Amino acid sequence: MIISIASGKGGTGKTTIATNLALSIKKRVQFLDCDVEEPNAHIFLKPQIQRTEAVSIPVPEIDESKCNFCGRCQEICAYNALAVLKDKVLTFHHLCHGCGGCRLLCPLNAIKEVDREIGVIEVGSSNNLQFIHGRLNINEMMSPPLIRAVKDCIIPTKIVIIDAPPGTSCPVIEAVKNSDFCILVTEPTPFGLNDLVLAVEVLRRLGIPFGVVINRSDIGDDKVDNFCHKDNIPILMRIPFNKQIAIAYSEGIPIIDTISEYKKEFVALYKNIVKIVR
Repeated sequence: MIISIASGKGGTGKTTIATNLALSIKKRVQFLDCDVEEPNAHIFLKPQIQRTEAVSIPVPEIDESKCNFCGRCQEICAYNALAVLKDKVLTFHHLCHGCGGCRLLCPLNAIKEVDREIGVIEVGSSNNLQFIHGRLNINEMMSPPLIRAVKDCIIPTKIVIIDAPPGTSCPVIEAVKNSDFCILVTEPTPFGLNDLVLAVEVLRRLGIPFGVVINRSDIGDDKVDNFCHKDNIPILMRIPFNKQIAIAYSEGIPIIDTISEYKKEFVALYKNIVKIVR
């Protein structure tokens, strides 16, 4: 089973839910931190990294001795990664999505592809939990290829927990795609509700079952509750604002190691998700 944890906005407690859920289940768990622009699950899981692999995407390289500057490559590129001038072709590799269309459609075979490293994936373990995360290189814009590389490590026989990036853009869609269930973490504030509505719409379009966890549930207002009730969205768990939890978080300590009663709560959360999926 693949369970992704997402949120319409950052700072809602997504990684807190993901890491504590993984630690509570324990057996046969594989944890994937797909927030590759700023991975932080390792702070709480403290894995021993055993393997590092570079991840690259193919980008075009122009052989101008063959090129007649016809502009076909520029026409096919939907991302404006190529600009054809009178006697030169400019390539903007940070905009390239590595689709290979320019190479395939070049009438003179003047384009070849070369690998450009965009980041790394690191594989390790924490007790019985397998840990994998990606680290996008500084100044890189293209996180989906690195997220795909992290997800290529999924072992179908394990319980896979995916910590997705915040927001509702392409990286989030890449991370939650093909999940059996998605937990949306939110907070009972106007910003929390606004971004929850956006995330719900994304998951409905993707056809992924989902439920909501309300973090800091005793602050703010009841508009998130009303929205979930109106749209028949299950509220799976509530975590109140708690100074003890906040202090532990700042020190990289999971909730279940601070307040042991929460382990039962997270086990119950997992069992409820299994029930919904089945």
